[in-house]
Amino acid sequence: MLFAVLCTDKPNALQLRMDTRPEHIVFLDELNAKGGLAFAGPFLDDAGKPNGSLVVIRAETIEEARAIAAADPYAKAGLFAQVDVRPWNWVFNKPEA
Repeated sequence: MLFAVLCTDKPNALQLRMDTRPEHIVFLDELNAKGGLAFAGPFLDDAGKPNGSLVVIRAETIEEARAIAAADPYAKAGLFAQVDVRPWNWVFNKPEA
């Protein structure tokens, strides 16, 4: 099952995001190698700077999806003001379709 992880950065946290980014990329690369990542990328503010994240993951349960989200180095570093994990159904432009 797919889960969308919608994350909003804390205000004025760009430096924390940039400092933690290398670990975050390794985390996503490892998740992808295990087949657990569908796609991911940052949300951008009006100036084009990252201010949140959308990560769509594959997991059996919402509890597993929440555990994966909590293991992200960004989450561990306290970057996010809010994280919402929601079941998601990929309908249009699905690669497997």
